[in-house]
Amino acid sequence: MPTIFLKKMSFEYIIARKIHFAKKTNKNVARSAVRIATIGIAVGLIVMLLSINIVVGFKSEIREKVIGFGGHVQITNFDNNNTYEMQPIEMESAVIEQIKKINGVQSVQTFATKPAIIKTDNEFQGVVLKGVGSDFDWDFFKKNLEEGYLINTKDSMASNILISKYLCNILNLKLGDSFLTYFIGNDVRARKFTIVGIYSTNFSDYDKMFIICDIRQVQRLNNWSQNQFGGLEILINNFDNIDRIGDEVYSLTANRFNEEGASCLTRTIKQLNPQIFSWLALLDMNVWVILLLMFAVAGFSMISGLLILILERTSMIGLLKALGCTDWSVRKIFLYHSFFLIGKGMLWGNVIGLILCVLQYFFHIVPLDPQAYYVSFVPVRFNWLLIILLNIGTLVASLLVMILPSYLVTKISPAKTMRYE
Repeated sequence: MPTIFLKKMSFEYIIARKIHFAKKTNKNVARSAVRIATIGIAVGLIVMLLSINIVVGFKSEIREKVIGFGGHVQITNFDNNNTYEMQPIEMESAVIEQIKKINGVQSVQTFATKPAIIKTDNEFQGVVLKGVGSDFDWDFFKKNLEEGYLINTKDSMASNILISKYLCNILNLKLGDSFLTYFIGNDVRARKFTIVGIYSTNFSDYDKMFIICDIRQVQRLNNWSQNQFGGLEILINNFDNIDRIGDEVYSLTANRFNEEGASCLTRTIKQLNPQIFSWLALLDMNVWVILLLMFAVAGFSMISGLLILILERTSMIGLLKALGCTDWSVRKIFLYHSFFLIGKGMLWGNVIGLILCVLQYFFHIVPLDPQAYYVSFVPVRFNWLLIILLNIGTLVASLLVMILPSYLVTKISPAKTMRYE
């Protein structure tokens, strides 16, 4: 069986194996250069794996926090003027059912917001009261709940609220405390709320703003009926489909008017927060820069190693040419040898890179300042398709880079190599 296998292999491949797996001696000049080239490939791949997994993780974390507070697509009254003092909308149940049937829509939930001022004995703070109904998806707040429990909007209307740890710290509040909240409109009204849960997302822009309550509290403050609400939040299964779903929702709601003649405004979360998503898009450019730099470093290392290897094997090259080997056959020997070196470097690069990612994913070894980065540790998210494409791209690019230096083989004369040492 081994003999049959060897017959099927080209002699270039067999010679390359002999060169690569031959016993190394201290007289082997190219040994250090080859080792450096292999390390270059490994280090480059480690950095690229870390860059991709960290950037994907960071973008996913920030995106989930923004969506957790606003959904993927929002439908509100066109006359809101981008304020949290919302004008009501009424949506027929038939239209809501049509939205739910759109391919990719996960759920539809009602909400309403109202600006307020929290007053304690020593502090006061402006906040936004966000009312949610029995159809609200609590998965995001379950994940970020620090203390207590979530409010139950299915029971009779209560004054229980969910507040952020950030607000608790600046207002000196704790779980179970009650406080007065003031609402300023045509007149000043006060409501007393009790803290039953404390959440923390480390996204300070929202943590310092939102407290979550029963939507009926907002409806009563605004003198709305049970059928009136501030808007609809639509959650979808795949963020990549957000533009398509946003357009489909818009086509269902754009020409609908309430009794006062106001129309509905449909916006995706990207349109509601353009500065955040533009910032996240810039991270992709950083990844491309890192990838190009690492490709350049690894490619330079491999070129240097291959050139040294060719020079060391000059006598062998001359002998093979004297025996009738073509230039391309000899070049293939060194390309096969380069493939072995690249494969070894990529193997170690994947092993070390993925181990580092797994350690960070489970143990959060590298911390971050949440005030600056919105997360308390370096987030890691595994995108296996990108990892596979990165490995394929690294292998192909490295082999293509090796073609040019292998051209040196064609300049070596068999006659001159007889005198070469």
